[in-house]
Amino acid sequence: MSEPTAPAAGAPAVTAPATGAVRHRVAAPPRPPRRAAPYAATAGGLLLLALPFYLDRFWLQAGLLAMAAAIGAIGLTLLTGAAGQLSLGHSFFLAVGAYGYCVLAGEGADERTGETIGLGLPSWQAVVLAVLLTGVAGGLFSPISARLRGAYLGIATLALVFVGQHVLFNAHGLTGGYNGRSVPPLSLFGVTFDDTETVVAAVPFQAMEKLWYVGLVLLAGCALFARGVLRDRPGRALNAIRDHRIAAGVLGVPVARHRAGIFVLSSMYAGLAGVLSALVFQRTVPEYFGIALALEYLAMIVIGGLGSVTGAVVGAAFVTLLPQILTRYSEALPLVSAPGTGGVAPGEASRYLYGAAIVAVVLFLPGGLVRLAARRAPREKAEEQRP
Repeated sequence: MSEPTAPAAGAPAVTAPATGAVRHRVAAPPRPPRRAAPYAATAGGLLLLALPFYLDRFWLQAGLLAMAAAIGAIGLTLLTGAAGQLSLGHSFFLAVGAYGYCVLAGEGADERTGETIGLGLPSWQAVVLAVLLTGVAGGLFSPISARLRGAYLGIATLALVFVGQHVLFNAHGLTGGYNGRSVPPLSLFGVTFDDTETVVAAVPFQAMEKLWYVGLVLLAGCALFARGVLRDRPGRALNAIRDHRIAAGVLGVPVARHRAGIFVLSSMYAGLAGVLSALVFQRTVPEYFGIALALEYLAMIVIGGLGSVTGAVVGAAFVTLLPQILTRYSEALPLVSAPGTGGVAPGEASRYLYGAAIVAVVLFLPGGLVRLAARRAPREKAEEQRP
């Protein structure tokens, strides 16, 4: 009589109840994983492409300013979040980009402020050179940024803002002084991004509608490049320098070179954000590029999440759009009054709100707003794997 053999690996389990019948227990097939992220990204991209056909100028301008702020915030989160270098001078590099574009693309005469310096270069060349000029400015400061850290670097970069404000208010030939100077429109591939109407699908496209797509392309390119930096060897080296500088140096990471390089890259991001902001405003004024703007950029990356590209975009949208929304609906909101009528102005109320948001994030959500999505993802994954 032969002995019973064990079932082969992977064969279905066989049970022999008392009646002698053989019953097969077949495991339920695994549920296919839900891949909602690509569909959500595609839907979001199509929505952003369609918005100029439906939104008015106010909302398009607010969205463009949020895109410009997101580009600058991505650069700052590379510097502060990934490399651990505190910078309070981000607004200085925005000013270099904005005024550099005006000088390079300007024709040399401004109707409101008199004679100003302008080289008359093609506007697309002026954009590239303005960003490179901002990188040069960051490179000149990079030896200092490579040797300082923490509050000392913050104070050193804060000095840049004060020096920049003095130059902007007094170098009338370059900046136009207190009244600023007009911004030449961008011209690319034969299209001039000004208020000249171009009808598309029975919708008149003016400056904001045309610039919307430029802003989307620039923001997408900057975000993808920053993600590549953070996920590759430079990002790992920066994180090592941030977490333990001495240990990173012992392991062979060139600390000073990486710090200087990321400072230059962050400056170039700020310069591009300054150029896009100037194109949206159509006029640059020195007062805009002050310490308040630098603090707003710090608020963006803290609220969104330090070291996260997505967090920088979310924080920039929150900080930039909040005062715009409060201004738009000030009559319908309690305790908020229109500017110049007394009471709490929309800009002041927005600063209170995102100041409170910073405190709430630091106390209850250290990872920023993107931490909410990070907490939800493992929960959804566990639900997908549940039979």
